[in-house]
Amino acid sequence: MRVREVFRFALRGLRANKLRSGLTTLGILIGVGAVILLIAVGQGSGAAVQARINSLGSNLLLVTHQSGAVGRAASTRGGNQSSTANLTPAIAQDLATSDQDPDVAVVAPVASTSVTATYQGASTTISQVVGSYPAYLPISNDVVSQGTSFSTDDVDHANKVVVIGQTVVTDLFGSIDPIGQTIQMNDVPYTVVGVLASKGGGSTFNDPDDVAIAPLSTVQDSLTGFGSLSEIAVQATTSGATGAAQAEVTNLLLAYLHETASTEQFTVTNEASLLSTAQSTTQTFTVLLAAVAAISLLVGGIGVTNIMLVTVTERTREIGIRKALGAPKGAILGQFLIEAVFLSVIGGALGVLVGIIGSRFTIDGIKPVLVPASIALAFGVSAVIGLVFGSLPANRAAKLHPIEALRHE
Repeated sequence: MRVREVFRFALRGLRANKLRSGLTTLGILIGVGAVILLIAVGQGSGAAVQARINSLGSNLLLVTHQSGAVGRAASTRGGNQSSTANLTPAIAQDLATSDQDPDVAVVAPVASTSVTATYQGASTTISQVVGSYPAYLPISNDVVSQGTSFSTDDVDHANKVVVIGQTVVTDLFGSIDPIGQTIQMNDVPYTVVGVLASKGGGSTFNDPDDVAIAPLSTVQDSLTGFGSLSEIAVQATTSGATGAAQAEVTNLLLAYLHETASTEQFTVTNEASLLSTAQSTTQTFTVLLAAVAAISLLVGGIGVTNIMLVTVTERTREIGIRKALGAPKGAILGQFLIEAVFLSVIGGALGVLVGIIGSRFTIDGIKPVLVPASIALAFGVSAVIGLVFGSLPANRAAKLHPIEALRHE
């Protein structure tokens, strides 16, 4: 029997049970679409984390207390002030003026909290209110796009001035020019002197634009109290000197706090280690999502086997007639194998389309990043599933004895 005839019989069999064929295709579609989309979500979440870490600033080191979080990258900037009893502005000053840390360029103490801010009836919760020195802005990669930053004189005199992020501007002012306006932060008036350029980053990973930065003395006086710092931000002289600066800062802190490496109560974290950890976590997360999606694809393959077994049973007499008329075993095998592969390939193609379309939408604050390799892999696996899971019912049909098949009721 010619190959063309085998294909014709296979397609006729699929058309005879359109609903059943459609449901089988749907199972493969869901599996393939899930693989592509979940891998894209995993990659997107990783990209968002890396962008968030990169937005912290170049050559950045963060000194935090071990009982707290690991600095602004882990949202210490966005929570209530952590218990860092040993970190004080005096220590930050010592780090800035010491001649034992030549790879350190700039040091800025940080007191952070979150507040409720209001302006003429509008209200918002600012998750990252930072009290620091003017040097903190370049350290944290913050750029004033409108107005000016606060000055050293503002720190010395505890002036109630503030620089705010784009999210705060949107929530409180809308289209109103915020420069020179007075906002209430926990009922304390602050004059807006500058607006920061947007960093982006989405809502899932602590919006970096939901920030307000003010003089350290002002924040301590009116919001956090003159207690310990949340962290100390340190900028190395160059990106290549980050490791050396980290070692120098660690040694100085051990000396200042009269501690040893085994008893130290602080952590010095650099951006490179955060990025490495984030990449490792993202890879694990993506693999987990892909595994979950692969299970649904496997279930779709089992569905193909089940449907094809039912099809063989229903068409036993037809198989017997075709064999009695001289159809070879290979033709019967090829027909049912083609049906299974065709269902899987069509389902895979539609699943790819669904995955690509789904990746264009933002999911819970994450913009999926489509991975071309996942498309080829998912589609290829769907075709293999049709071949593998369709082989059992196809072999069963091919092995039927013509007389027994004709006797089947």
